[in-house]
Amino acid sequence: MSPSSNSSPDTPSVAGADAPAVAPTSGTRLAHLAWGAVLLVLLAAPFIGLYPVFMMKALCYAIFAVAFNLLLGFTGLLSFGHAAYLGSAAYATGWLIRTAGWSPELGVLAGVVVGALFGLIIGAIAIRREGIYFAMVTLAMAQMIYFVCLQAPFTGGEDGLQGVARGKLFGLIDMGNDVAMYFVVLAVFVAVFLFIIRVVHSPFGQVLKAIRENEPRAISLGYDVSRYKLLAFVLSTALAGLAGSMKTLVLGFATLTDAHWSLSGEVVLMTLLGGLGTFAGPVLGAFTIIGLQDYLSDRVGSWINVIIGVIFVVCVVAFRRGVIGELVAWQQRRNKAS
Repeated sequence: MSPSSNSSPDTPSVAGADAPAVAPTSGTRLAHLAWGAVLLVLLAAPFIGLYPVFMMKALCYAIFAVAFNLLLGFTGLLSFGHAAYLGSAAYATGWLIRTAGWSPELGVLAGVVVGALFGLIIGAIAIRREGIYFAMVTLAMAQMIYFVCLQAPFTGGEDGLQGVARGKLFGLIDMGNDVAMYFVVLAVFVAVFLFIIRVVHSPFGQVLKAIRENEPRAISLGYDVSRYKLLAFVLSTALAGLAGSMKTLVLGFATLTDAHWSLSGEVVLMTLLGGLGTFAGPVLGAFTIIGLQDYLSDRVGSWINVIIGVIFVVCVVAFRRGVIGELVAWQQRRNKAS
């Protein structure tokens, strides 16, 4: 970022921001075509032999991954405890629907609120530290939530919370039907994805990227960096809570795995594998990891963790930008060469 004469705390100064608009490049058109093709595949998924429950599960984790990417990829904050927000929301939604008799939409909304509240409390503590200390604080607080989920009587302990009915959305859509439920989950995913794009391209998102690139510079320009970090943290945890709530509806249960630290590690891998700081990368990473876990676990058993570990090492060593990040970098080099 470079300063300009009319910079103000309300509008970030970004290099090239005053440059004239240019016509879309062939790479942009190709990206639009790719997105159109992906959307068509997702719309047709239940009718072309793709198992709806697997697709719904993958979409829920894709929501989780893009929420995490908002925090790490666009704000530069590494949280090692993001599973806590997914897990706490999953339990809250499951208990409210099964025991309190709430409707699915209210249960999901409650899960989002739970994720946001935990994010507000933990974020207010964690943002006082930076780097590895921030990450360790988030991990420690997340472990506290995990042990609450383990000991609390309403969570079912090690057995988890079972038998959560999907019910009818707004009293109209019977989500007991896998196809109907799939399109509900797909609609939520698309809405979250578009929301993330809007946030990143807004003035608020530009400030987040400024903080990621050079926090002292952002402070010198007059931004309340702590406030921006906290808001980004709460947005991320609220969306993680949404992912957990939707997952509980899809699968009909919530377990300790949803709040375990290992899931926090998996979402880091999803983001890095697909491409940190890209929009499509976390989605690709989520589908890859969930696909490997679902289709290889029966064949290789616990070796699946070794396979995922090898993938992580290869990703870090061979393509640090992730799959989508490397494709974007290749396209940029090609455009410069031409």
